[in-house]
This record gives sequence, structure tokens and C-alpha cells, in this order.
Amino acid sequence: MPTDAVFTATAGAAIIGTLVMALYAKKPFGLAPGMGLNAFFVFTVCLGMGYSWQFALTAILIEGIIFILLTITNIRELIVNAIPPTLKKAIGAGIGLYIAFIGLRNAGIIVDNPATDVALGDLSSTSSILTLIGFFITGVLVILKVRGGMLIGILATTIIGIPMGVTHYNGVVSSVPSVAPIFCQFEWSHIFTLDMLIVVFTFLFIDMFDTIGTVVGVSVKANMVDKDGNVDGVSKILMADAIATTAGACLGTSTTTTYIESASGVAEGGRSGLTAFTIAVCFILAMFFSPLFLAIPNAATGPVLVIVGVMMAAPLKDIEWDNYSESIPAFITALLMPLAYSISDGIMLGMISYVVLNAICGIFKREYIRKISVTMWILAILFILRYIFM
Repeated sequence: MPTDAVFTATAGAAIIGTLVMALYAKKPFGLAPGMGLNAFFVFTVCLGMGYSWQFALTAILIEGIIFILLTITNIRELIVNAIPPTLKKAIGAGIGLYIAFIGLRNAGIIVDNPATDVALGDLSSTSSILTLIGFFITGVLVILKVRGGMLIGILATTIIGIPMGVTHYNGVVSSVPSVAPIFCQFEWSHIFTLDMLIVVFTFLFIDMFDTIGTVVGVSVKANMVDKDGNVDGVSKILMADAIATTAGACLGTSTTTTYIESASGVAEGGRSGLTAFTIAVCFILAMFFSPLFLAIPNAATGPVLVIVGVMMAAPLKDIEWDNYSESIPAFITALLMPLAYSISDGIMLGMISYVVLNAICGIFKREYIRKISVTMWILAILFILRYIFM
């Protein structure tokens, strides 16, 4: 796909989705094409299955329309509210671990290792040294409760990176490339094939539970939930996400979803649509000032993601660790998000373990099986079928 056009489509999808979130849902969440979802787009659908990017965009359009229908009928809200409170806390903590892991990998502190899968990177490299400097600057600012401390940390680390050769300045302003080559480029000839069904279903599952995980996790951290752990206004949040996915497909980009870095804004005090509106404005500016924004290195953003991870891990203290029917599924949920590099897999495997463990224990004590709602039974069966056949 034309790189310049995809750049504009990515920013455009983020702007549309985040504005809907700001003005309709009035919540502090940002939206953009999801990183796990665009990897599935490229490596599985196009390179693995051999289909065109037009085929993949068609699948995303269909997924977005299905999402809108699921949201209108409140099925997505039903799924969110069916998740047990303990798992909701674990989702927030798991996302924190996941965000921190992403930050450490992007900054080169954690690297691939063929023997142990992951290992500590070269801490003597200039990028790693800059990351550590940024970590301590940002950490001190956060500890001292300096307003905007994380943003100040990013900017300070970026500036320090210039003489170190890590920050590369390539100008300030650039023109916005046309989105015409990829706008509404759909391929209708395969919409009734089994492959299209599989691709749409996979996009649907990953996007649904990435979004649910982000919304629940960040909302728990921001105390935007009621006493039962239900998210206020979740149907409007999910509708914004569904509209963003559909609009993104038309513009020519992969599935647009509520992203986990929204936790950064919430950690700084964002609680309303004004936060999302500010994000949308920043995306608009980024379209014209992309050389300036692209100069910010991973070494500057990595430390912030680690600190946000610390903040997101706070709900772990509220889990009943001595109640193993609750704590084991919660631990599975939180642990597998960073290890599987997937929010959706962490949620699905955590919910499967919750249902199976409590169902088996329910054979001996009825109190365990009473904890499982009908919706949880249905979801667990669907998740198991998903792992068997996909």
C-alpha cells in the first residue's frame, strides 16, 4: 500500500474516531489503528493467505458494520458487564504489565533472545542510556506530582537525545499526502467465501476484546465504574469504536480501536471528552507537523509507558488472592497479556479458566457454579471453539 496515503488514512481514522469519542461518548479515550490488528492484516491475511489489501479492507468494513449492529443491540455492553469484577481488576493490571513491556521493548531495554525468548538489552548503548535518563527524569517528576510530568519527561528526554545522536531532527512542517489511492478500495468478489468469514470473525474477536480490555482496564484505574465494576456509558464508548473501525476501512487503514495508551491521559487526570478532543486536535496537528513528532525517539516514550504500567497495576491489591477460584483466573488474565503480547488472548484465556475452574468445583460445592452467568458460559464456549478452529 502507498506509505504516504496510509499515513494520512491512519491519522484520519484516529481523528474521526477520537472526535466521536469526545463529542458523543464524552470519555477520555483515544482511538487509532491497532498494532496487533495491523499485524494480522499484513502477515496473515495478505502475506499468509495471499489476499490483496483490498480484500483485508473489505473484511474490516464488514467487521465495523457488524460492530455497529452489536452495539445497537447492546450485545457488546452485555459482554462487558458479564465479566466478573475480579477479572476486570486483572484486566487493568494486565494492561499495565503489557504497556510496560511494550515500552521496554521499544526502547531496547528488553530484546529478543533465541535461548530465553527475551533478555536484557545492551544497557551501554546510547539509546538505552537515554531511556534510563528519561526514566529517572519522568519518575522524579511523577513522584513530586508535577502537573504534566510525563509530557515534560518525554520532551526533556527528546532534547537530551539530540547531542547523543538518538533524536534525529528532520524539519518541522510537511504537506499532507492524498488518501485517494486507498480510499474506499474494496473487493466484493470474495465476500461470501469461507476465508472472508474466518478473517472477519478473527478481526471481530481481536478488536472486540482489545477494546473491552482497554475500556474496562482504564475505566477501573480512573474510577469510572460503579460498585459492581460496570463502566458508565459503555454503549456510547463502543459505538464510537465501531464507527471508527468503519470509517478507517473507508479511508484505507486497518481496524481502528480504543488504544491502551489512553491510560497516559487518564493518569494525568483526564476524565471527560475534553481529553479525547485534545487528542484529536493533536492528531490533526501531527498531519502537518509529522517530521517534528516523528523526531521523538522510542527512548523518550518508553519510560512513560513503564510508569503508566505502574499506575495501571494498582488494582492487583484489590484482588482476593486467598480465594483461588477468583485469583487463579485473575492471575492468568494479567500474566498472559504481556507474555502472549495480546490483550484479547489474556481476557479470553482468563475467562475460560474462570468458567472451567468454577464449573468443576461446582460439582462438589454449588456456590462455585452459581458464580457463572449464562453470558459467561456462552463466551467461554465461543472462546474454546475459537482456539480449536482458529
